[in-house]
Amino acid sequence: MKALEISTKTDKYGHLKINYPLNNRDSNVRVIILVDENSDDVNEEELWMRTISTNPAFDFLKDARENIYSLTDIPKGH
Repeated sequence: MKALEISTKTDKYGHLKINYPLNNRDSNVRVIILVDENSDDVNEEELWMRTISTNPAFDFLKDARENIYSLTDIPKGH
């Protein structure tokens, strides 16, 4: 197994972009990211919510037709 170490930065949105050519085309790769523990504390839940709220894969949830449940749908005692 071959290990590569690439130093890069995140952009102002916290996105990581790696511009590193590989000779392996159409193959599976595994990426390991180590974050400096001394960096600013990040609220993981806030980061997760911000990430999924801006991900276009979830845009369908903004459609009012997706609001099919209400508080009255919750069974009593829960």
